Amino acid sequence: MASPGKKLAPGKLRVQPGHRQRRFPRFAVDSRLQVRMFQGGEFRTCWGRSTELGQDGIGATLTGDLETGEIVSLEIPLPLSPYPLKLRAIVRYRDGLRYGFEFLTLTESQRDMICRVCEMLATKS
Repeated sequence: MASPGKKLAPGKLRVQPGHRQRRFPRFAVDSRLQVRMFQGGEFRTCWGRSTELGQDGIGATLTGDLETGEIVSLEIPLPLSPYPLKLRAIVRYRDGLRYGFEFLTLTESQRDMICRVCEMLATKS
């Protein structure tokens, strides 16, 4: 890894220790989303706003309190989709009110919709 202040060689990425490199790029997207989880013996719901979307996950700022590794249900209205996507995800990271979710068991139609939205968002970047 290059020391601070030094330029990296072309094509080299600086990755912090302990962080893995993303499989897919992320694109800015602002959409209200709903998160459902099972906590304390009951189903709970919280709301948030998405911040970024990739083919394998989504970042969001939430009103709720989730733990890394927790499995949740997401309801995400996306551009190009006539109805919100309802899917399962795992909480991969938490930083204050910011969360990162990795999608689990996407159907082919859900995967296709997310890919099309990412392609549209890529052209706006």
